[in-house]
Amino acid sequence: MNRAKNIFKILTLIFIFDFLSGCYQHFPLDQDLTRTQNTFLNQDSVQVQFPKIIKDKITLFAMVYTHCPDICPMTTYNMYLIQNNLPDDLKDKVEFVVVSFDPERDTPSVLKKFAEIRDLSFDHWVFLSGDKQNTKEVMLKFDIKAIATDSSYDKNGELSYNMIHTDRISLIDQKGRLRSNYKGSTANINEIIKDIKYLEN
Repeated sequence: MNRAKNIFKILTLIFIFDFLSGCYQHFPLDQDLTRTQNTFLNQDSVQVQFPKIIKDKITLFAMVYTHCPDICPMTTYNMYLIQNNLPDDLKDKVEFVVVSFDPERDTPSVLKKFAEIRDLSFDHWVFLSGDKQNTKEVMLKFDIKAIATDSSYDKNGELSYNMIHTDRISLIDQKGRLRSNYKGSTANINEIIKDIKYLEN
């Protein structure tokens, strides 16, 4: 009898280990983002706390800057494609958050115009601009790097520069945990939608 009990315990432990291993293999990350909150202004200049604003929602997150000539528009467009290709039962369960790592130029009004030009609905999209400290803290959370290149002044006398930066879309689950990162500009749309479905099940 004792031997049978021991075998049952061993099999139970093996099952639990396999189950947990399977979860880990599906999502390589499990980082709690909720331990600290960061203050930003959204596209309407309303102060919000991130990640509090995405509580209980599956979220796709990216950091961009609006003067970017290539990667950032491509990343944002891929997020737009993901939203458009979500099954109907998921469309209201997924949020899209974009934070600028160039807040000096990307004011709320600039971010709002950036979104409106691309027909992004603020029902499920939010664009955030913050001070240097809050921006830096979020960049550290997501391991985002951004370095300004040589600067110059344009014909209007305004400072002009491009930035070399991390190319990324991140998936956050309903508990505010970072679960996976993808290359933003060349994202596999179907893969990300599959991962969103996995979180919802």
